[in-house]
Amino acid sequence: MDYILSLGQKAKKIKREIATASANRKNAALQAIADALTENTDQIIAANRIDLNNAVTNGMSTAMQDRLRLDEKRIMSIASGVMEIVDLDDPVGRIDCGFLRPNGLRICKTRVPLGVIGIIFESRPNVTVDAAALCLKAGNAVILRGGKEAFHSNQCLTQIMREAIAKTGLSSDIIQLVEDTSRESANAMMKLNGYLDVLIPRGGQGLIQAVVRNATVPVIETGVGNCHIYVDEFADMEMAVRIVFNAKTSRPSVCNAAESVLVHKNIAEKFLPLMKAKLDEKNVTLYGCDKTAALLGDSILPADDQLYGTEFLDYMMTVKVVDSMEEAISHIERFGTQHSEAIITNNLQNAEYFTANVDAAAVYVNASTRFTDGGEFGFGAEIGISTQKLHARGPMGLNELTTIKYIVNGNGQVRE
Repeated sequence: MDYILSLGQKAKKIKREIATASANRKNAALQAIADALTENTDQIIAANRIDLNNAVTNGMSTAMQDRLRLDEKRIMSIASGVMEIVDLDDPVGRIDCGFLRPNGLRICKTRVPLGVIGIIFESRPNVTVDAAALCLKAGNAVILRGGKEAFHSNQCLTQIMREAIAKTGLSSDIIQLVEDTSRESANAMMKLNGYLDVLIPRGGQGLIQAVVRNATVPVIETGVGNCHIYVDEFADMEMAVRIVFNAKTSRPSVCNAAESVLVHKNIAEKFLPLMKAKLDEKNVTLYGCDKTAALLGDSILPADDQLYGTEFLDYMMTVKVVDSMEEAISHIERFGTQHSEAIITNNLQNAEYFTANVDAAAVYVNASTRFTDGGEFGFGAEIGISTQKLHARGPMGLNELTTIKYIVNGNGQVRE
């Protein structure tokens, strides 16, 4: 597709400009973006309202509408997130380590930008700003391709950011938006070899797997979060109820929301009614095993393997009573997505066994899975949650948007 190629050519043309920009110059551009977002709040809300009206017309779920919605408070939060990135140390040029070889060569392992980053994402317009700001601070050009459901919001936000950085003397093409939301544009980005250094999909399982299967450019896999909470037999039940409620209902449409609860059989009879009573406050639909249904009654819908493997992103949740922690871990290994998993327990040995044996980007003891987030981890905003193991894993901040260059200084050495 010629259109996508033209975006790639523009990004490649200016990538050295941003790669070599000083920390002060990049921070000035980010400051300008934060100020512009705040100053143009009404314009952003008006654009977002068009997307929300279309979402209602198209039957989008309430939870997904919440994911799409921007209001004054959220815009202020996005702007604050940009300023947090300003305050972070610039990773570009940092020397991770250096050493002197016996032949006199001085070798420095140095952080440099990835180059041109492509991001394909869905629904959440805040990603437009978070991704652009992180890429800019890490010295990268970025091509953003959001979904059609957030088109007007993304278009408005991108234009505001481009105008803001242009006023600081940097090229506006450091941030570009794909305004063609067809499947063809996504496919073209996946094959933009020679222009994109890496492609990051951020969205549902369908989007991520489509990119992983079809891309010929390097891909960092992110995001699908079928997250579990295992309530151990030694759990503080009041704490467990509070954590489950937060992990499921504080924002059910995000990838770090819990989708399944596993309960040890020794406390299931006492714990499950307490948990259900709290979740009923938000009308959470529960799907459970036979043991769960026997304890909670006809309101529990039957769960099967398909449901246990589902990332609901809504007020729905699966429940399973397990005979042991080992069974819980086996269940997580079968149905989890290596995103975020939690154990609620007051038994140190069980906590250590769980954290050692569960394979996930983030494993929690006595805390909500909702903390898997770049901001909560102190990274500023995030580009996504990597669920793979190469290059980056977990919340991806500035460091994960750089790579390594070995700078080698000599005084005439030649290899024998």
